[in-house]
Amino acid sequence: MATTTPRLNPVGESARRLAPDLARGVMLALIAVANSAVYLYDRPYGIRQHIVEHGAADRVASLLSMTFVDARAYPMFAALFGYGMVQIWNRRGDDAEGRRVLKRRSLWLLAFGAVHGVLLFSGDVLGVYGLVGLVLCRLLWVRDRTLLMIAAAWLVPGAVSSALIYSTPEATSERTFFWSFAVDDPMMALALRAIEWVMTPFGLMGVGAAALVGVWAGRRDLLSEPGTLVRRAAVWGPLTGALGGAPVGLIAVGLLTVSDPATVMALNALHMVTGIAGGLGYAAVIGLLAQRIGTRRGPVVTALAACGQRSMTCYLLQSVVFVALLSPYTAGLGGRLGSAATVALALVTWAGIVVVAELMRRSGVRGPAETLLRRLTYRRG
Repeated sequence: MATTTPRLNPVGESARRLAPDLARGVMLALIAVANSAVYLYDRPYGIRQHIVEHGAADRVASLLSMTFVDARAYPMFAALFGYGMVQIWNRRGDDAEGRRVLKRRSLWLLAFGAVHGVLLFSGDVLGVYGLVGLVLCRLLWVRDRTLLMIAAAWLVPGAVSSALIYSTPEATSERTFFWSFAVDDPMMALALRAIEWVMTPFGLMGVGAAALVGVWAGRRDLLSEPGTLVRRAAVWGPLTGALGGAPVGLIAVGLLTVSDPATVMALNALHMVTGIAGGLGYAAVIGLLAQRIGTRRGPVVTALAACGQRSMTCYLLQSVVFVALLSPYTAGLGGRLGSAATVALALVTWAGIVVVAELMRRSGVRGPAETLLRRLTYRRG
């Protein structure tokens, strides 16, 4: 009698672990801060395309953002992406269906990213994760040592691309990419976003290294069972990220002057590489926090985890709000708000979306984007 292989099904909410969802929910705040800064326009640009600020509050906000957020939030999400792929692989990764599911999920992420990037935010990361996922599909079974060696090697093109993209003379004085954010004509902005979305992976190449480390960590389930290594990462990761981000932050606010092009390139490369360490460290901190919380979840932790469970939907909602408020062809606040007010707007937007996610949880409603991705990924033939 012929036997059938059980289908690979998505994990239900009750079976999800706290640490990854809590990490996604919290770090969406930093994603909001990082993305909202791109919408500011009609002013001179400084290093890494951040606007030049003069007021005290705006300079402080810019310094903190460059030191602790810029190039630090997305690597953490990439690590969680790799971590999650391992969870799918472990459930049934040894058969053909498991491989097909992972590849199909990555291809649909790429499609989701294309729609998001062209219609709303050309700095979209979903498409980047889709591309990374296709690479990971071929690396999930390699040995740990090989995996980490590839991750280390991946840092080289990431550092080079960051150094080249952000270190031209024009890149430190005017907008040299993401032109659509300063265009008044919505149709012209739409056309430009299509071009910008294709360029975005070159500016986010470093996230591939973080995703590979996430795969390595997922094999050990380090976030759910953190030990000495995670405790060390929770200290040294954020510290490394802050030390590597501080020089660029000081340049951005005018407290440090660097005119040598080679030095600027080196600092941009350092900013990217240490951002990987910072993002991984943030994940380790939240993993330890989740371990301490255990089953004693209060309303805040529950709401943040609900946001993390619906992270793609919440990520897309952020873009909807920012386009409506900041774009020059809508409310146009991006041409008037400074860095401090924009950070406040980003955090308020994130908090509001967390509330929406919690209301969805209480109503038993999954995130629309997650639901669609699941249906497309776990389709039945």
